[in-house]
Amino acid sequence: MNLKDKVAIITGASGGIGSATARNLNEAGMKLVITGRRREQLSKLAADLNHVELVAGDIIDPKMPQRLIDKALDSFGRCDVVFNNAGIMEPSGVEKIDIDRVRHMVRTNVEAMYAVAYAAVNHFRLVNRGHLVNVSSLLGTKVRPGTGAYAGTKHTIEALSESLRIELAQTGVKVSCIEPGIVDTDLCAHFEVHPKQVFNIKNALQPEDVARAVRFMLEQPEHVLIPRLMILPAEQAA
Repeated sequence: MNLKDKVAIITGASGGIGSATARNLNEAGMKLVITGRRREQLSKLAADLNHVELVAGDIIDPKMPQRLIDKALDSFGRCDVVFNNAGIMEPSGVEKIDIDRVRHMVRTNVEAMYAVAYAAVNHFRLVNRGHLVNVSSLLGTKVRPGTGAYAGTKHTIEALSESLRIELAQTGVKVSCIEPGIVDTDLCAHFEVHPKQVFNIKNALQPEDVARAVRFMLEQPEHVLIPRLMILPAEQAA
């Protein structure tokens, strides 16, 4: 699919994968609605992009999903892609788990992602076209000690994505899920030891690597869907 002049909403765009994906899709000629909690970072990103609208705020705000759809329609007259990316990661080893922080992670990674996903597909159903890409993780397909709560949120997104894909298979609406391995972002900046050190990975994925994979999914012909795409550092074995 030619992405030029198509319109994408990108959540979690103030850094990491979201910011890199915004830049990549901007290069492809897409018009963008970007959102995130950090207004200053969003503003810096928007200054480097063409045809962009900025909506700062927390994705757990119940009004935010529809607000983003409305912004795309009001500003650009259409919405073709929703990149459902906003998320956080809390370590969850039994000895040190902070259940309040885990509850906030669940609100962000599950409740808010569900809300964005359903707002997207309900709009796409009305116009019989559109592509929802949910960001899962390698940990949406497996678990490790100390990652149970986070992995649980991503297993949930895997189930939602596959269910929506099946429901919408006979329509013009596509649903995909991308599953990154260890990415060099600030997602794990608050960890005592970064996962790339735990697994001795010298060359972790960069956000731009994931962004290229997202664009690859979106540029497939209309009759082609990539339901899941796992992307890992070549060194990552587990």
